[in-house]
Amino acid sequence: MIGRLLRVVADDGSLRRCIGWWVVTAVLEGVGYILLVPLLDALLTGNTDAAWRWAVVMAVLLVVYGLVRYWAQMLSYRAAVGLSRGLFTRLGDRVAELPLGWFEGDRVGPVGRLTSKGVIDVMGVPAHLLRPLITGFVTPITVVVVVAVFDWRLGLAAVATAPLIWLTFRWTGALVKRAEHATHDAAADAGGRLVEYAQSQAVLRAHGRTVDGHQLLDDSLQTYRDAGRNLLTTVVPGLMGFIAVIQVAFTIVLFIGVAIAVRGSLDAAELIALLVVIVRSIAPLIVAADIGGALKVASNSLDRADELLATPSLPEPQDGESREADLADQSVTLDAVTFGYDDESVLHDLSIDMPAGSMTALVGPSGSGKTTVARLVARFWDVDRGRVRIGGVDVRELTTEALMAQVSIVFQETYLFAGTIADNLRLAKPDASAEDLDRVAELARLDEVIDRLPGGWDADVGEAGTRLSGGERQRVSIARALLKDAPIVLLDEATAAIDPQNELAIQNAIDTLRGERTIIVIAHRLATVVEADQIVVLDEGRIVERGRHAELVDGGGRYADFWNERRRAKGWRLAARAADGTQATVR
Repeated sequence: MIGRLLRVVADDGSLRRCIGWWVVTAVLEGVGYILLVPLLDALLTGNTDAAWRWAVVMAVLLVVYGLVRYWAQMLSYRAAVGLSRGLFTRLGDRVAELPLGWFEGDRVGPVGRLTSKGVIDVMGVPAHLLRPLITGFVTPITVVVVVAVFDWRLGLAAVATAPLIWLTFRWTGALVKRAEHATHDAAADAGGRLVEYAQSQAVLRAHGRTVDGHQLLDDSLQTYRDAGRNLLTTVVPGLMGFIAVIQVAFTIVLFIGVAIAVRGSLDAAELIALLVVIVRSIAPLIVAADIGGALKVASNSLDRADELLATPSLPEPQDGESREADLADQSVTLDAVTFGYDDESVLHDLSIDMPAGSMTALVGPSGSGKTTVARLVARFWDVDRGRVRIGGVDVRELTTEALMAQVSIVFQETYLFAGTIADNLRLAKPDASAEDLDRVAELARLDEVIDRLPGGWDADVGEAGTRLSGGERQRVSIARALLKDAPIVLLDEATAAIDPQNELAIQNAIDTLRGERTIIVIAHRLATVVEADQIVVLDEGRIVERGRHAELVDGGGRYADFWNERRRAKGWRLAARAADGTQATVR
């Protein structure tokens, strides 16, 4: 584990120095136990002068031991703080480097637990676990070496039991490690379910299901409890088994020592002193067994950190190889693109040409690949085959920074950071002036929200923007994308959460960008895309139609069916109940 720890945290040498000083401390502790042999022998034989001499030597050793241990402990604390800082930095840097597609799915719970409890577990290795671990093995080894000097047969007996002790320690640790994996997974799932339960209170209360309405949370908590109980029932028997093996090993040494003394080849007083030292040296082994479980927990956390750090990121051009200077314009092209998630294909040999300054609308049923197309343009993932080009340059030949400078994205699911509305907009352009903010707020009709909220621009949006409605959050997101002023704008259901009276205002904001920006729009509301320069209709990852709105409607194909269906649905309304009690017609 120490080797992996040194590799994962990129130690600057402090951890190695800490290990070295703890080894010195453990050896000094072992020497202290050994000095009990001549001291006890002198006391048992009545040699007072010799006893005093050995007592003085032990006192000096105790002072040296105390100073060395203090120094080692301070080094341990400094190493722990440096380790946690280094690990947090490496994990943060790695998360920032991972492809955006990696974050989809159930990633929040495990990553959150790793960067909180996991880092603390690893930090505890130098701070609390290293000393008992090293002492638990180095001190007994030191004692055994010196016992062998006094009598090679006792030393050989102690060495013979060492493999059994070591195998039992490893077996107990393996049990704990497996059980802790289950506990970790259950805890991460329970944490995610708990957050989900808190966030869905409005829906649950609306349906009167506040207590028994979240079976997934109940099940995850039950699984977590069962995993914790299993961990406890695994640790206790393993620890008791390890202690039992130590006692058996001591009993074997005791019988051999008595047999040697009975034959007269070992002085009785000397035997008693040696056995006392052996008994005392057993204590560090038992302490090592106690911390063995915590050590395996830390080892599991280290494995998870190592796994995250080893997660491959998308290849980046090396320094000087990025081709942003070669961008001819802001056109977007998909050239024979094939892509899939895991083993499931989503796009099949897809080719779309979106000229600079044009507006392209992607239309189709859910699961047809519309969002996947937009996210491949932003390089959430790399294509399996084919190429995605911006301005004639493959997006794989641009650094992430250069690519993101070309693209503004408005997602269907908006996320706002805790802070003010101005803070959330300036995420796109930190040096934006007040005039810049006012301009994009007016375009996105965010100015109406700002005028209504107490504090205006300084109004706190709350955690994840919970103090704003869904439509208000979307307006902030659109204004933020407009403020970035990137030449390519991706709108993924940007008007999905906007109320009808403001949808037209958002469309007008989009119209102001036409001709100046390359716009890619994904929408189920077809009124949003009627002015597009081209409409691409997708179905099961393939293009089934392509053209302008009027052409596709006249063509009577899939898009025409969509359009006519939406127009019929738009005319529907619920009429009031008639005076005679009969149900009015629903149109």
